Amino acid sequence: MSQTVTDFEVHDIRFPTSEQLDGSDAMNPDPDYSAAYVVLRTDTSLGPEADGTVIEGHGFCFTIGRGNEVMAAAIEAMRPYVIGRPAPRTAADLGALYRELTHDSQLRWLGPEKGVMHMAAGAVVNAAWDLAAKQAGRPVWQFLSEMTPQELVSLVDFRYLTDVLTPDEALEILQAAEPGRTERAERLRAEGYPAYTTSPGWLGYSDDKLVRLAKEAVADGFTQIKLKVGGDLGDDIRRLALAREAVGPDIRIAVDANQRWDVPDAVEWMTALAPYDPHWIEEPTSPDDILGHAAVRAGQPIKVATGEHVANRVVFKQLLQAGAVDFVQIDAARVAGVNENLAILLLAAKFGVPVCPHAGGVGLCELVQHLSMFDYVAVSGSWENRVIEYVDHLHEHFADPTVIEAGRYVAPRAPGFSARMLPASITAHRYPEGPVWQARRTPEEADR
Repeated sequence: MSQTVTDFEVHDIRFPTSEQLDGSDAMNPDPDYSAAYVVLRTDTSLGPEADGTVIEGHGFCFTIGRGNEVMAAAIEAMRPYVIGRPAPRTAADLGALYRELTHDSQLRWLGPEKGVMHMAAGAVVNAAWDLAAKQAGRPVWQFLSEMTPQELVSLVDFRYLTDVLTPDEALEILQAAEPGRTERAERLRAEGYPAYTTSPGWLGYSDDKLVRLAKEAVADGFTQIKLKVGGDLGDDIRRLALAREAVGPDIRIAVDANQRWDVPDAVEWMTALAPYDPHWIEEPTSPDDILGHAAVRAGQPIKVATGEHVANRVVFKQLLQAGAVDFVQIDAARVAGVNENLAILLLAAKFGVPVCPHAGGVGLCELVQHLSMFDYVAVSGSWENRVIEYVDHLHEHFADPTVIEAGRYVAPRAPGFSARMLPASITAHRYPEGPVWQARRTPEEADR
């Protein structure tokens, strides 16, 4: 019995997070966290019961409000490549779909392999992984971890990488990590994966709120928090001093400038903040500026992290080649999905650089936990100096939300990519017609 993708839905989903300044930082003062959301449906199930149940695959791109309709239109452009094709189930199927979407010459022209079209391809690829893992009855992290090293290598597009990482070298990395997979998966289920929280550190929060949330984070078991910086140096010194006093000397405090600075500003600013022992400076300058990141790393004493806005595997390759980063920060919805993130995990393993993903947003915690857990089980074999970001909002809109216990991500057990948003949340937050947005229309808008 064959299985075919028969339906392809795209939704513009937005949450009015700007009203409480959740997510606010020096570059993005008023984000409305949003998702351009795609659903793939099949005609029938080929699961163990083969009972005819329709299986859905869910994926999305994260944006911060305006422009989400552009992202949704880009995902819609992928429809002809998916409708009517056999639903992907194997590494070969998932590799073929990834290559077809990212190698289409006319769509690729709009990047190439970066920006809106590349993210759209990633949303569809991630939805396909959700679909395939559900058919296999596995969470994505386990579905990936049970693939052979040869299957995993087949998922990666090595074009532009072979001067640094060849398929044979990638195979060696994966084969070296193969012994102990079972034991690491058992430990992951028993202990969870280390997390840190950004929830205390949004730039728009008052000092009192920062201190209260920082103390709560430590009480909840987190050993690292993160603060947004880059608005005003005096304010940042005051806020970082307050946070350090609140959490004590043994809790790590990372800081994040969200691309706010030129290179000299980053060096000056971080030199001034260094007495408060920041663990890393995240996105100190343009995400495209490889040499700028290298200069920031060399010019001041704090370690450098970046990656959430890095466009593709090639830029990650160059950041690692240039010795520009101490921590690689993958994003589950920025590059072209699971396949390209696997390439980045392998590059980081080749260079021995820890991967500490970006999360938060809408559903990013739900997705990226799978990638880090797979990395631990089947690629790096380590969680030393590795943490996944956690932000405590919007999880209630997902059917299988992230679970945090004692400052650690609990390993997902439900089949799929943890990406399914609740139907009621989709209906309420669809833009602009959903009731959440209709209630916020101004009188001028209502008269149009």
